[in-house]
Amino acid sequence: MRIYFAPCGIGLGHVGRNVPIARELEKQNATIVFSTYLEGASYIKNEKMPLIRAPAIGFQVKPDGSIDFRRTAINPGPIFASLTLMRQIDAEVKQIKEFNPDVVVSDSRASTLLAARLLGVPRVCILNQFQVIIPRRKRFLRMARLADSIILTMIGKIWTSGNTVLIPDFPPPYTVCTGNLNIPKSYRKNVKLIGPILPVRSAELESKDELRRKLRLPRDKPLIFVPVSGSTKEKAFLTGLLRKILLDFPEDYEIVMSLGYPKAKRNMKKYGHVTICDWIPNRFEYLKASDLVICRAGHGTITQAMCYGKPSILIPTPNHTEQLNNALQAEKLDVARYVLQENLTKARLLRTIDQILEGAVPNKLEAIEEETLKYDGLKNAVDLITEKAEE
Repeated sequence: MRIYFAPCGIGLGHVGRNVPIARELEKQNATIVFSTYLEGASYIKNEKMPLIRAPAIGFQVKPDGSIDFRRTAINPGPIFASLTLMRQIDAEVKQIKEFNPDVVVSDSRASTLLAARLLGVPRVCILNQFQVIIPRRKRFLRMARLADSIILTMIGKIWTSGNTVLIPDFPPPYTVCTGNLNIPKSYRKNVKLIGPILPVRSAELESKDELRRKLRLPRDKPLIFVPVSGSTKEKAFLTGLLRKILLDFPEDYEIVMSLGYPKAKRNMKKYGHVTICDWIPNRFEYLKASDLVICRAGHGTITQAMCYGKPSILIPTPNHTEQLNNALQAEKLDVARYVLQENLTKARLLRTIDQILEGAVPNKLEAIEEETLKYDGLKNAVDLITEKAEE
């Protein structure tokens, strides 16, 4: 069995959930290759997996890490963006032909699905956002909604036409990305909610106390885990802001912060009760050992925290509607609280931590964690991809 993985390369979330699927399939003697770009390519290279570098598609970012839609519209602009998309499709056609896979697995990449469709190769699409929603001004709201409707129709056909669509999230009522799944009824028959894709499940690790002993972490005070995610430019501002705030935190808390740079060595620097690392390969050990997580509102990070029964403080990337929708839903589910980046201060963060740890969120998560154990997204993804390859 030959499988061609093509995850979006912006940030690490998409490649991060494809790697465990690929490793499980390799155990079944599958031959795999990855096609991706930007941070995704660095991650795959770091994981020592076969890599084809694809032409990059990205967006412009403001100094505060927010998405700059105006500059993105101008540079690269619709013409050059279309040319880049055509370059990606052309590159994917050539690479898919050369690799000759039994199935193509695309994670949020339309170019790969279009290329595989042209070649008549079976396709699996992994998604947690059905449509990109751009923030709109009220003045043009009616026209914007019409444009969104047209885009949804076009994108919906690309995601679902002849493809099996896997959404790595919980079924209702615990679906985190529900605000980003505006899926027309005509497309829903091909869509499957499979559960989060976890490379390491909580039950496979030692107990919380044993992990703290192993990781040389104190057991007499709350541990806050801060895994910063997103593209390099997108997370730079938040990294600097959080570092400044957390280094000034009271010693009542132990803090471990990961900057999320897979190219870097582990390189742990300790500043009293605050440890800052460029990269933590055993992040799930720190997640299980923790009492609370502070992070962006990325889909993967939220669902991982839920599976491990950990409450979160979410800081959505400004102007990032997917993350804001995730944060709103997580707060509605009572598994997290969110703080807008522009409101992030030491006092606000400490107050929110106290509200979570002393409130009902941890108890709510205990019940949800038991429910989430029923959903093995990794196994479901492997089974469905294998089934598609054998059609």
